[in-house]
Amino acid sequence: MIKIAPSILSADFSKLGEDIKSLEKNGADLVHIDVMDGMFVPNISFGIPIIKSIRNLTKLPFDVHLMIEEPSRYIEDFVKAGADIITVHYEADRHIDRTINYIKSFGIKAAVALNPATPVESIKYLIPNLDMVLIMTVNPGFGGQKYIHYCSEKIKELKVLGNKFNKELMIEVDGGIGKDNIKEVAEYGANVFVAGSAVFKDGMIAQNIKELRGDL
Repeated sequence: MIKIAPSILSADFSKLGEDIKSLEKNGADLVHIDVMDGMFVPNISFGIPIIKSIRNLTKLPFDVHLMIEEPSRYIEDFVKAGADIITVHYEADRHIDRTINYIKSFGIKAAVALNPATPVESIKYLIPNLDMVLIMTVNPGFGGQKYIHYCSEKIKELKVLGNKFNKELMIEVDGGIGKDNIKEVAEYGANVFVAGSAVFKDGMIAQNIKELRGDL
């Protein structure tokens, strides 16, 4: 089953609450929340207070993507803020297995993100214990980038490993996803799609989500 996870980094922050309610009304499956610290990635976005403030606006699961250094230091705070899935970067955590188990100890879902040049093989032994893997199909930190095509091979590789070690594994992709390529990327094996500008473009959330789903 295909899931659409709009990234609120592309929302209109002057009416963030309205946009989040519109996501639920118009068929989004998750709310994707990009947390950036200005160190792991160049940009700084938002953190725990913002997540707390919007948690009561929707029943949609919060898919919290931590693009930060030493993510394990903040896991409990993000859980308390309302995260339902926490994604940490393989490249940002030297004790990734410990962090995954720590996330799961709170009774929520755990995921690992891989930057474009990080091989899928790096997380082979984690796959049985993961709920989701996020394949970055652009370099993290900025919206509006074009899909990196060699990442398609990574999605295929991950699908094979998922079928072998964890058939319930969700495969999420983030970066350059739009109505023109979402079907093709789904055929590679992805089933959770992060979309920022493709959802919030021109404020036409309902139409944009409908076009993304297409005939998937």
